[in-house]
Order: sequence, then C-alpha cells, then structure tokens
Amino acid sequence: MTGVVRTAFGLGIAILVVAAIGYSLSQGIANGHPAAVFLLAVGPLATGATLLVVGVLAKTWRSWIHLVQQFALVILIIAVLGSCALVWGGNLLYGWVTIDLVASAANVADDVSWFGAPLTLAEVQAGQPTWLPGWASVLIWPLQYRFVRDIGSLAVVFGFFNLVPAYVIWWERKVAGRIQSRLGPMRVGGWHGWAQSIADGIKLILKEDLVPAAADKPLYLAAPYFAIIPSLMAFVALPFGAAYVFRDLDVALIFILAMLGIEVVSVIMAGWASNNKWSVYGAMREACQMVSYEIPMSMALLVPIICVGSLSLTVIGEAQNGGWWSWLAFSNPFAFGAFVAYFIASLASCKRAPFDLPESESELVAGFLTEYSGFRWSLFFFAEYAAMFVVCGIATILFLGAWHSPLPASWGDALGDSLAARGLQGLLFSSGPIWFLLKCMFLLYVQLWLRWTLPRIRIDQVLYACIQVLLPLTMLLLFGTTLWIWADVSAGSTWASISAFTNWVLGAVGLVFILGFITIAGYGFYHRRSLVGNLAVDAKPWS
Repeated sequence: MTGVVRTAFGLGIAILVVAAIGYSLSQGIANGHPAAVFLLAVGPLATGATLLVVGVLAKTWRSWIHLVQQFALVILIIAVLGSCALVWGGNLLYGWVTIDLVASAANVADDVSWFGAPLTLAEVQAGQPTWLPGWASVLIWPLQYRFVRDIGSLAVVFGFFNLVPAYVIWWERKVAGRIQSRLGPMRVGGWHGWAQSIADGIKLILKEDLVPAAADKPLYLAAPYFAIIPSLMAFVALPFGAAYVFRDLDVALIFILAMLGIEVVSVIMAGWASNNKWSVYGAMREACQMVSYEIPMSMALLVPIICVGSLSLTVIGEAQNGGWWSWLAFSNPFAFGAFVAYFIASLASCKRAPFDLPESESELVAGFLTEYSGFRWSLFFFAEYAAMFVVCGIATILFLGAWHSPLPASWGDALGDSLAARGLQGLLFSSGPIWFLLKCMFLLYVQLWLRWTLPRIRIDQVLYACIQVLLPLTMLLLFGTTLWIWADVSAGSTWASISAFTNWVLGAVGLVFILGFITIAGYGFYHRRSLVGNLAVDAKPWS
C-alpha cells in the first residue's frame, strides 16, 4: 500500500506540473483565452486525475471490494439517483447557458473570440451565479458551443446504451431463475450477483477472436457492427422526455424504424458469411420473419400517428399529458388493439420468444450465431437487448403516455416554478425520464416473462400469424381509427358522449390489469418461501 501511495503522490505532482505548464502557455500564447485554458490546462488536469483515480482503485481493489459487496444495494440506489440528478442538472445547465447567457450576449460573434463564440470570459463571469467561484467560468465557457453540448449528450446516450443490455441480461437471468424455481446469479459482486454481466463481458473480450477457415472473412467480421451501430443510432432520436433527446427529429419514428430494420442485414451477412448450413437457415428465417412483421408493426404505429397528426415523437408524447385517461392506448378501441398488435410484432422484430426461430437452439444449434464467439458474439446480443428497449420506448411514447405520469399534469403545475418544485414535478408528474424508464422497464419485464413462459412455435406458424392474422387485423384497426377520428370531428354531442364513455372503459380495463399485476406480484413475493418448496430456501442472506 505504501508503494501505491508513493506512486499516486508522484503522478499527482506530475499532473499538476503539466497543468501548470499548460496554463502558463495559454496565458502567454493566447492571452488567457478560455479555449486555450481549457485545452492546455483543464483538459490535461481532468484526464490525468481520472486516470490516476482509476489506477489507484484498480491497484487497491482488494481492500475495498468487500464494502461494495456488503452495500451493493445502497450503492446501486445512490448511483441511479445520482445519474438522474446529473442528467437533470446538465439539462438545466445547458438551458441556462443557451437561454440566459448566449441569447442575451451583447457582442457579435466574429468580433469576440476564436471559433465564433458569442460570449467572452468576462460575460460568462458576469452572468454566472455569485456563489460560483470565478474560475468556474472557464468550465462554463465551452458549453456555449453546440458541438461541446452534443459531445456531452452523446456520451450520456452511449453510456446508457451500454448500461441497458448489461442490466437487462442480468435481469433476464434472475427472472428466468425465479420462474424456474432457481435463484439465478448470486455470487459475482455480492448482492444478487449484480456484477455477473460485467464479469461475462470481460471474459468475452479476452476470448480469442476465431474466424472459420471457409468463412467470407470481410462479411463475417463486419456483420456484428451492422447490428450494434443501428441500435445505437436509434437511441439518438429516441426522446426520454420533452427536453431529454439528443436529436428531436420531425420524422423520428421513421428514422428509428429504419435503423432497427438494418439489423436484418447483419443477420443475413452473419449467416451467409459463416459458411454453415445452420447459420444460413437461421438467416433465411430472420429475413422472412423480420421483413414480414415490419408491415403489421408499421401499420399499427400509424394508428397513434393518425390520432395526433404528427410523426414527431415529442409532439405525440406531449399530446398525452392529461393523465391516465389521456394515454392514446385508451383513446379508442382501435388504438388499444393497435398497441397489442404492435407489441406482438415487436417481439418478432427483436427475435424474442415465441418468435426466436433465427437462433432456435433445438433445431439450428444457434442459428446465425453458430460460428460466432467472444466479443463479436456479444455484440449481437447487445444489439438485441438495445433493440428491445427501443421498441418498448416506442410503445411507451406512442401508446402509454410517454414520459408523463398517470396523474394529471395540472396537479404538478400547482406546485409552482421554483427549482425544488420543478424537480418534484419531473419526478412525480412529467417532463423527465423517470416515468418513461419505469414504463419501458415494465414492458421489458413482459418480454422476459413471455420468453420463459411460452414455447417456441414453428416457422410456418410464425408466418401464418403475421400474414393471415396480424396483417388483416392491423388493416382493420387502421380503417377503424380513420372512421373514429372522422366521427370525432364531424359528429355531434351524442358521439362525444360515446367516445368519452369508451375512453373511460378502456382506461378502467388498463387500470384493473395494472392493479391485478401488482397484486399477483405482491402475493408471490409475500409467499415466495412457500410457493416452490425447498428451493425457496435462501442460499445467502441477501437472496
């Protein structure tokens, strides 16, 4: 430990010296321009400090890892709350810089500083709160650039994109274990084996990257990236809240569906390039399945678009801010049916049971994944779990009230406009990602639940369900929605009463379903030690 402390102290001194030299250069060469200070002093200081902390933690992990195992649940809760607060604070900071500082800048951009910045350092210092130290203006100054804000936002999106598959993989193993009267992962990391996915990821990265001798090597190596990159791009246009979206596109829904549709190309590439008959069979099944189910899935999504009259996901989400009975799934019977049809089609689109024919282990070994292993194998599963979250996010935005809570938004408006009131409103009512994530997690759980409950169906049954069941059904739902909207616009008070009554009944049905789900889950949790006999005995105190 003494050697670690001595090394850390030496590296810390070196980092400070480098930062001091960079600061001196920025003062001498650029006359203290904030861009030079940030690039030559703040940047190296932050990078070096981060590497130093990571190195010390990696070197001394044996002395503190037991604390992580003992307080894993507390650390998880703090991390989730801290991440939400960090994102919310960053959003407020970006808004303050854009609205309060940049919009009120007195200078012309070309006359002020390098890169066309509208604000000088003195203007930032004059506009920042008095409780902030003066040197904080150096950190705030770069935020006036859209590029810098985009880099920060994209880092959050990329981090969440990596977090979702890692968490859902662990969650699915726990759900599968409980359904099968097992405990699932329990050891790695302590509390319920929370670090099992991290350990598996490290193992997969360290495995040898094998390429079959008879494979088409360029296509074989490129196929996983054709799966993972489109899934990441879908997150770019997916709004987590009214102001929590990387790019608010007018045609966001079309963009996301186009990105998810590219995944079928990666599967066909992987199956063909592997030069394995089982892989080719799996790729053929995937091509038939995804291309077929994209039609009813897209037609089901036209229903909420017709109801609102926009392709923008933020506009559709904001149209449902009146509480539980304003959600589009309960607006009319055809929208309710479209939600069910879309959710079924999305299972086939993500290759989830009972539509997991492209990788059915009982027939095709592993389908298009047969020849893949290690890191490239993990990319396919990362893409699949990320796509699962995206389709759940689309269902949430288009049918289930988006980021709004079941409570009426007027209740939140009554809290006021202070900073604490805005935080409470975002937490309990709307305008933040909390409710959006909760709804997505619920739909994700339903997907996991169905996989370990329903048997796999045959490929002819898969195509029959699409062509002869879902496709005519979505056509009928689309036609019915058109007539319903026309009646709402042209009919009188009698039809308005019928529409309101139907809305109330559908909302009541959804409420009964949710309450019944919570009741059954609570009953199972309360009686968890007696429902499955001896297997319910806890293997560890935290199980």
